Amino acid sequence: MGRKWSNIKDKKAALDKSRGQVYTRILADITKAVKNNGDNVESNYMLKIMLEKAKKSNVPRDNVERAIKKGMGGADDGYHEINYEGYGIGGVAIFIEAYTNNPTRTAPNVRNCFTKCGGAIGVSGCLQFVFEHKSVFEIPVAGIDEDSFTMDMIDAGAEDIVTEDGDFIVTGPMEKFGPIQRKLQELKITASEANLERVPLNYKKIDKETYKSITKLIGMLEDDEDVTKVYHNIEYDEQLFAE
Repeated sequence: MGRKWSNIKDKKAALDKSRGQVYTRILADITKAVKNNGDNVESNYMLKIMLEKAKKSNVPRDNVERAIKKGMGGADDGYHEINYEGYGIGGVAIFIEAYTNNPTRTAPNVRNCFTKCGGAIGVSGCLQFVFEHKSVFEIPVAGIDEDSFTMDMIDAGAEDIVTEDGDFIVTGPMEKFGPIQRKLQELKITASEANLERVPLNYKKIDKETYKSITKLIGMLEDDEDVTKVYHNIEYDEQLFAE
């Protein structure tokens, strides 16, 4: 995996911030975390991470509290997760995660983004051999012995541990999210990021013009209030990503 995935993810993260959707996505993730595992920060690792992220991003406290209360209300608010899969120009795979209470609103909006950018929505499951659902943790390197940490993570089920820009990037199977986070808690280590990510199994090499088109498509998708995450499989290239 290494730097290729990290750089692509870093580029997308910068795009996320530029789109002004940070608050919305963090609050949606807080609500989902509470729905899935309750509002106890000590036992709900994902909630702990999201609350830290909300604090770093200066999300207003009242908004956070409302998101927690919304999550405690159960599933009767009508919101649920839904995925969309498709291809942009150049055959770039695009996987969208959304959180919506009105799929009849979300689906046409997503389809319209693809249409305007020369892409097309595919059937559910069409990207199953392009992306794999993985547990991904980012842990600051400072103060951690790399050798012992690596062994602990492997024992917990991690498949890959690399160092990127001052962080350990720990990756493992989706079902190992719980064991890895419990091991981190046991070691009294707090991740700066902890998520289930769609990691590309294969990558698409494209030119600058295609990249610009895909960037536009990703931006349009991320502007939609129902969309929480957008993944692509563009192969990292220093010149391609240069501003």
